[in-house]
Amino acid sequence: MRRASISELKNGLSSFVDLVRAGETVVITDRGQPVAQLVPPARSRSSTVDQRRAELEGRGVLLRATARAGKGFLERMPALPETRGDVLEALLEERREAR
Repeated sequence: MRRASISELKNGLSSFVDLVRAGETVVITDRGQPVAQLVPPARSRSSTVDQRRAELEGRGVLLRATARAGKGFLERMPALPETRGDVLEALLEERREAR
């Protein structure tokens, strides 16, 4: 995070905009006190998800499906095992026992 006085910002606005474009935040000060921030625009969730997916694919952690799941896919899934007890109660019990 960079800091810049108002006069520094006026004299070098283009360079500060370049920093923000690169993802950095610039805190603007007036007499040493922060008064504003220049921040990159918020990215849409979909672009963030797409970027993360591409990163994971590049690292070989994620492989995209080559075919659609097809009709009845969920019906062919094995049944979930029967659970006994209350999950919240089990969590609280673990905390009481400090596990």
